[in-house]
Amino acid sequence: MKKITFLLTLGLLFSFFSLSMAAEKPRLGVLRFTNHTSAGWWSGSVGTELQDMLAAELTSLGAFQVLERKEIDAVLGEQDLGASGRVDSQTKAKIGKIKGAKYLVAGTVSAFEEQTSGGGGGISVMGFSVGGKNDKAYMAVDLKVIDTTTGEIVDARTVEANSSSFGLALGASVTGRKRGQCFRKSGQI
Repeated sequence: MKKITFLLTLGLLFSFFSLSMAAEKPRLGVLRFTNHTSAGWWSGSVGTELQDMLAAELTSLGAFQVLERKEIDAVLGEQDLGASGRVDSQTKAKIGKIKGAKYLVAGTVSAFEEQTSGGGGGISVMGFSVGGKNDKAYMAVDLKVIDTTTGEIVDARTVEANSSSFGLALGASVTGRKRGQCFRKSGQI
């Protein structure tokens, strides 16, 4: 997943370089990701997890002003609390200071294929077994950068990535043995 996030960040970085360079860092908000695949791992929280990961990566680059949109209700609640008079006037959050996003970033998982290649196998000798498995997956994410003033999609890209994993299994089977003794049948162990 880190590889996907890195590639998404890289794709967005190139998108913004193609936009006009302003004296101020581009202000952007990252929207929740949607899924247009039948990926079994997708649950209700994955879209917001991808949103968080991309926002964190974009923030760490220092090239953008990444604005909070997922937790905006908490920000507004803090401002309302300050306006209620219950918070010290010197430290309260000021109303009317939230920055507007110039761009919104929307992401859609458009393709996901598990086990595009790979397989597994193993060997078992005298009750001891060793096995392994190698899986590969492919994922494509469509990104759109939307101008919030005009509603125009100013850039769109598809970011593709492959991932692989390897697993190793070891096992032992003890049958017909008692306290380290070996039972023989017909002269065979």
